[in-house]
Amino acid sequence: MDEKKKARWENGPRIVTIGGGHGLSALLRGLKQYTRNVTAIVTVADDGGGSGVLRSDLNMPPPGDIRNCMQALANTEPVMEQLLEYRFPEGRLRGQSFGNLLLAALNGISGSFDEAVAKMSQVLAITGRILPVTTENVLLEATFENGAAVLGESKIAAEKKAQDSRILRVRLQPERPKAQPDIFDTLRDADLILLGPGSLYTSVIPNLLVDGVARAIRESAAPAVYIGNIMTQDGETEGMTLSDHVSALLDHSCPGLVDICIANCAPVPPELLERYWEEGAEPIRVDREKVEALGVEVVERPMISGSSQYARHSPEVLGRTVMELYEERADTKIF
Repeated sequence: MDEKKKARWENGPRIVTIGGGHGLSALLRGLKQYTRNVTAIVTVADDGGGSGVLRSDLNMPPPGDIRNCMQALANTEPVMEQLLEYRFPEGRLRGQSFGNLLLAALNGISGSFDEAVAKMSQVLAITGRILPVTTENVLLEATFENGAAVLGESKIAAEKKAQDSRILRVRLQPERPKAQPDIFDTLRDADLILLGPGSLYTSVIPNLLVDGVARAIRESAAPAVYIGNIMTQDGETEGMTLSDHVSALLDHSCPGLVDICIANCAPVPPELLERYWEEGAEPIRVDREKVEALGVEVVERPMISGSSQYARHSPEVLGRTVMELYEERADTKIF
């Protein structure tokens, strides 16, 4: 990186991202090329897989989404990234990732989980900062339109299929847990706030249910942008349009939370469509008029990855799209 580009990177906009899962990781991989001032606020409601095992055995927040974000922002040798991603193939550790175990070990020698996250961030020399949205032991509960309910993020998709009913609302148990204190200053000082992409009900919305987070987003002077998913999600958002996604965000937070919604306008390759159709998923329909009736501007950009086996956002294109939008709307151009 030449000196001019490095100076721009070091003084780049303060961007706060909110979510979890693969969508947030893709966004972070793209953004770290443009600014060092990235903060990821990450959900801790996961209770399945290797994260769920560590959560249950060690009474700690689930490390999986945090670890994914660290890998995305890490500046390490390729062998270290391979090590973090490594999953044990057999024995009692079967399916567990080394990255999760490393974070669990750091949690054991630290005074708190957020301190462990900070230590691992130093070890991996990450660009930016990662904040678990809360360090309280929370579970996610979903209520369906038919009145049925299920407790546990890992059970929601299967129960939705069993009930054959849309998700009406999700809530945290206990309700309104305390947010990590640093989150409020981070949101207040942000130049841009990004929600998503990622699972609507299990990655993005849970962050908005933590006490004070939605209010802090709305009160921040920074524009808030929702990055829409490319496809509906099997067991979560089948049949939902873009306006349905935005309505769910607002219903679980407050009016005026989101200013802009970025939606993908690139076609999904036919060979990928067939795979998604088999599970009842499809490209999210951009019903622009209904979204804008909610007070949210729609910006359409091609963002799908051309090399993935899934219809996912390209980290490079997503990062560039966000920065181009920021430059278009900023009072002064940074790049």
